[in-house]
Amino acid sequence: MSQVLSEETHRNLLSRIPHCTGREISDWLRTVEDGPALRFEEKVSWLRSEHDLAYGHAKALIHEYDLRRAARKLL
Repeated sequence: MSQVLSEETHRNLLSRIPHCTGREISDWLRTVEDGPALRFEEKVSWLRSEHDLAYGHAKALIHEYDLRRAARKLL
C-alpha cells in the first residue's frame, strides 16, 4: 500500500508534475498501469530509473495510482 504523504504535500507534488515533465498525470498513471507489478518503493525506483523522475514526483504518482486503484475496487 501507499506510503503516507500529507494530502497537501501530495496535491502540491502532483500539480507540479506536468510542468516539470511535460506529461499529464493521466499519461503517467497509464505508464504505471502498464509497468511492472512491483511493491510501492520498487515502483518508485522503477519510475526514477526508467523515466528520470525526481523521488517526490515518483512517490506522488505511485501514491495517486494506488489511491485510484483502491477507489475503483470500492465501486
